Amino acid sequence: MQKQIIGFFGTIVLMSSQASAQTSAALTTQDLSGRVNTITTAVPFLMICPDSKQGGMGEVGAATPSDGNSIHWNVAKMSFAEKKGGAAISVTPWLKQLVPDIYLYYVAGYGKISKTQTIGASLRYFSLGNITFTDIVGNTTGQFRPNEFAVDLAYSQKLSETFSAGIAARYIRSNLTGNYTLSNGQATRPGQSAAVDVGLYYQSKKLKINDKKATASAGLVVSNIGSKVSYSVKKDFIPINLRLGGGLKMNVDDYNTFGIYGDINKLLVPTQPIYLKTVNGNDSINSSTNEKIIEAGKNPDVAVPKGMIQSFGDAPGGFKEELNEINYSVGFEYWYAKTFAVRAGYFNESKTKGNRKFFTAGIGLRYNVFGLDMAYLVPITQRNPLQNTLRFTLTFDFDAFKDQNKEEPKP
Repeated sequence: MQKQIIGFFGTIVLMSSQASAQTSAALTTQDLSGRVNTITTAVPFLMICPDSKQGGMGEVGAATPSDGNSIHWNVAKMSFAEKKGGAAISVTPWLKQLVPDIYLYYVAGYGKISKTQTIGASLRYFSLGNITFTDIVGNTTGQFRPNEFAVDLAYSQKLSETFSAGIAARYIRSNLTGNYTLSNGQATRPGQSAAVDVGLYYQSKKLKINDKKATASAGLVVSNIGSKVSYSVKKDFIPINLRLGGGLKMNVDDYNTFGIYGDINKLLVPTQPIYLKTVNGNDSINSSTNEKIIEAGKNPDVAVPKGMIQSFGDAPGGFKEELNEINYSVGFEYWYAKTFAVRAGYFNESKTKGNRKFFTAGIGLRYNVFGLDMAYLVPITQRNPLQNTLRFTLTFDFDAFKDQNKEEPKP
């Protein structure tokens, strides 16, 4: 049973991080930068795209227009929201082609407390379905539904007419084993962490291109800066991530608006090194420290601040491998009369770091109080947990609620 549980959760973690490339430790080439060396972390569900608007645009979000889901993409965007308040609810089936009961739920919202200040909150819940526990002879000993969730509180402040900053505080809890005790007597427990996001956002004012109104935007955010997670003894980094993006939106006329956006992402966690091997193929051990001897790269077992700084130069393949750790995505959005949107996007990840490459498509509808966004993903290089899955996000406009509740003036 212990092996079954470990194998199951190993599969879930790998699929949740969408890094399903082969991860053989054996080198197949002398060029270390060309070997498969994916970066894995605890609680990878934090990096799953939670909403269908950005999901239909190649998962760009650092510099897209502000909406109810801004906390996930760039908390600083909230203060540039056109409305005084809004919210969004998203449901994402996960691994739909394999199992029917794994879902990511996301609820988020914001409200302006002044012309320059905005607060927000969100809840992300990842349900991993139902697991049956058995003993060594196959007798059922119990049932458990592993789950993970994160709760956010956020604040954004306009620093000028074109620039803002924001911060989000996050509590994370991951219960994957239900306090299951391993055969060696070692107990497991839910993993917990606290983290923050820090973001910056720029949005131009009174920009014109060929006499057409336009808006240029740029965003920078470092997310999930927080403590490591432990389920038993070993502690693992959470997915600390650097996101940098830019965009341009143009109003062609009163009815037609086009926007194009781009993001780059890099995990700020250590890369696994290459360990020196003995003639028998085992890891060489330093007799004085009882630690593995590193042949290329750096020791990944470091504190969080050092790990973040180290992540820019610790890849065993050198600078070329560091470049492979940068993912990029581009997205396009067209609005007609601010009521109907068509979206498309592309996401690219190096074949040595997970090999995720996919196209996305989506549409959006807005009608008074409510809005609906849908997204669809088409993988290019490999199977994807979201392929053949239609995702939905329902949005709410609080300003429209107030307008509907206003009494008509008496004659």
